[in-house]
Amino acid sequence: MSSLFDYKKEMSELRFTENQKKALAAAAASAARTPAKRRRPVFRTALIAAAMAAALAVGSSAAGILPSPAEIFTPLFGGAAAQTEVIDKIGRPIGASDSDGGITITADAIMGDEYNAVIVYTLTRDDGERFLPEGETLESTGLMIGGFGGASWVKGGGHGSSWFVDEDPEDNQIQLVETASSDVPLTRGNATAEFEDLRYWDAEAERDELLYPGKWKLRFEVDYEDCSVHLGGGETVSQDGLSFTIDKLTVSPIAVKADYTADLAVVWDDAPSGRQSPEDARQSQRFLENIEILLTKTDGTVIDLSGSGGGISPDYDANVSHCTKGGVLDEIIPLEDMASISVGGVVYEIPHS
Repeated sequence: MSSLFDYKKEMSELRFTENQKKALAAAAASAARTPAKRRRPVFRTALIAAAMAAALAVGSSAAGILPSPAEIFTPLFGGAAAQTEVIDKIGRPIGASDSDGGITITADAIMGDEYNAVIVYTLTRDDGERFLPEGETLESTGLMIGGFGGASWVKGGGHGSSWFVDEDPEDNQIQLVETASSDVPLTRGNATAEFEDLRYWDAEAERDELLYPGKWKLRFEVDYEDCSVHLGGGETVSQDGLSFTIDKLTVSPIAVKADYTADLAVVWDDAPSGRQSPEDARQSQRFLENIEILLTKTDGTVIDLSGSGGGISPDYDANVSHCTKGGVLDEIIPLEDMASISVGGVVYEIPHS
């Protein structure tokens, strides 16, 4: 586990006590010292940050014409005509920023569906000089950003991820992409976050060093169009000695979310020092990780989403566990390009009307 985002994801999945969560967060803040990898092209490095995955932000609005969401998201999530059309439909510009220490952070645009959201920021060096040190790249620096923001609009159980993008290493800008997934609707609300201190990893000294000091407090209103479709309801799957009932399956061009109920209330160990016990790891795999989710496109391509994050909420009175699993896709996939999706072997055709 290499970043606080991973710790937050694990805490969401395992539903530890508040004391255990605080212990994990404290350990992550001191232990996150090496860059993590994400399933992205090599020029996108995963963000190591002491911030909630969905701490997505803005401050005061900048003057001028805002770039369209398609301009912001297309280089990151696909540039086909159908993908651009989807982005223009569901995306919204933000265009507000905060500056400190010669660095300006601007929230450019947001898009999402009922339970997921993606925001892109631009980080700009105000003097126009190269953003990263001469000869360095995002991968070589292992760039990090700190600050516990906590996106107030993300409620319920959630998880997410973040990564930096540097399309032109010689200019004065980089981008930050953040995703948020929740088990409650996200399409409306006011987001708040605080970031501080951009740092990099000094491989020779084997420690992180300060690159740009600063504090950035950002706020914005969340408002975008949801175009997801709901499938399923009542189908059952049996595996690992458990019976799972699929309650609802939500699919959109940007994300997938599966809600299902297991016929047993999971019991977690009260592990010391905020650590996950081997038994808790086995239970997490049994109730969450081993549930296969496969998305099939109309061209026959199969996308394995079984490794998506999620959460498990036991109901001891009813002796069941309510589970949620899914997240943001690596690319925009128009609904008409989706053929079907399966959860635990139950296949659902995706309507194109």
